[in-house]
Amino acid sequence: METVMEIDEFWRIVETARQQPGPVDEALVDLLAARSPQEVIGYQRQFDLLHRAVYRWDLWAAAHLLEGGCSDDGFTDFRAGLIVQGRDWYEKAARSPDSLADHPAVLADAPDGDCFEFSREAVGYAAARAYERLTGDRDDFYAATSRTPAERAAAEAGLGKQFDFEDDAELARHLPRLAALYR
Repeated sequence: METVMEIDEFWRIVETARQQPGPVDEALVDLLAARSPQEVIGYQRQFDLLHRAVYRWDLWAAAHLLEGGCSDDGFTDFRAGLIVQGRDWYEKAARSPDSLADHPAVLADAPDGDCFEFSREAVGYAAARAYERLTGDRDDFYAATSRTPAERAAAEAGLGKQFDFEDDAELARHLPRLAALYR
């Protein structure tokens, strides 16, 4: 089993990518491709830990509000986008999804439109693309970073209490500030 990248180093890479011109996913690929294949796998393992930690109903409801609906795939992309908002926003949202009501992109888009700032599918593939650039092969990357059945079950068990995203009263109870902006 490969090592997980140290959390501070992971966030340094994300912050450096955020400061680069152009799409953050492209910056991540470039930064990761300058490292060893083992470091790229370590980055992905840390990404996966953070990504799974915010696999929760309350954050899914926030994504649903912000994006005007949110499928399984959409929530995967939302969580990737949350990670590349940087450590501060990630930790705020992980503690309290309703804190996203203070995010500049959310404030700029509400109430007239949907906020897709967090929908970043390509971010989830940045490490795989960097690994392929380094080695010419993605298969080894996916073999090294695939989740075990126990890891998948643990992620699904941590979702928290489910509630109806279409029920305005439930949304207002769980996410009062976001609901006030988007409903």
